[in-house]
Amino acid sequence: MAIELPALPFDKDALAPHISAETLDFHYGKHHQAYVNNLNGMIEGAPEADKTLEEIIMSAEGPMFNNAAQVWNHSFYWNCLAPNAGGEPAGDLADAINRDFGSFAGFKEAFSTAAAKLFGSGWTWLVVENGKLAITQTSNADLPMKHGQTALLTLDVWEHAYYIDYRNARPKYIKAVLTNLINWDFVAGNLAEA
Repeated sequence: MAIELPALPFDKDALAPHISAETLDFHYGKHHQAYVNNLNGMIEGAPEADKTLEEIIMSAEGPMFNNAAQVWNHSFYWNCLAPNAGGEPAGDLADAINRDFGSFAGFKEAFSTAAAKLFGSGWTWLVVENGKLAITQTSNADLPMKHGQTALLTLDVWEHAYYIDYRNARPKYIKAVLTNLINWDFVAGNLAEA
């Protein structure tokens, strides 16, 4: 079965001014689409053609893993964002953040620092591991499911995620997204299913 590029959960201009339609044209329309195309080319006629995306991720290595994981990572990332969002989470998610980071401010500082200091290209994640929330970083296409963790939230810190809008100012991108665009309902839903 072919892997498909999922539709964005918002219009391309809906995240402006924090993430521009131009960034989404390249990030979603070119980068994410290329991972989908590359993966489909690799699995055509191969045993992986009948596997789910997650099954491919868990069994593949090298270029097939990289493309499959990047399809998953990006699809997850788009759902972590929403227009006119941000603010602070509520309910069980807020309680878990307060329990494991001391406060929402403590979480935000730790997450921002991890995202800003990740060397090179990769992802910063809020995960559940052994029943507790944790912040982790992965390089390149790596992702929490390969490490027995459940992803709740991610921030893409590859340069193509922010360079058009922020040039080399990764911390400004991180602050803008955490303050204005995080879809806490999606994150809370992931926690409820963990």
